[in-house]
Amino acid sequence: MSAIANIAAYDGTSGVQILHTFVPVSVSREGPNKVRSQWRETGLAVPTIAQPRLDMVLEKLKSGIYRLERRLVIPVMESISGQNSAGYTAAPKVAYENTDIYIGFFSERSDVAGRRLIRQLGVNIDGNVGTAVAPATTGPLPELFDLLVSQT
Repeated sequence: MSAIANIAAYDGTSGVQILHTFVPVSVSREGPNKVRSQWRETGLAVPTIAQPRLDMVLEKLKSGIYRLERRLVIPVMESISGQNSAGYTAAPKVAYENTDIYIGFFSERSDVAGRRLIRQLGVNIDGNVGTAVAPATTGPLPELFDLLVSQT
């Protein structure tokens, strides 16, 4: 198993793209067949509740099927519009959260090549990639989905 480490990714916005670095928060075992790894983007000047979060879960269901999940949550803060008559300005709160979830279900009989094929095909469809690209074979998500290995 690979040690939990920082995860860095660019956001893909038009114009100047920003590198987001998610730092490890925890790895927890939730029962005998479930491991959850958590990261947060901590380098921001926002409260902890407003920091982007990344969770990855490796779970073996009673049926023998592996359920793998990657969940990315980006909180959006309210905008502050002035102060009240007493001069008080309330601290901004989280207005809502944008959430992206990637889930895979794989038989215990599935192999690395098959899991890698479907993961990369999904990534290419999501990104409208119409050219041949080499599949990512290292990093937290390829290890989770392709190798069925969770961070430690």
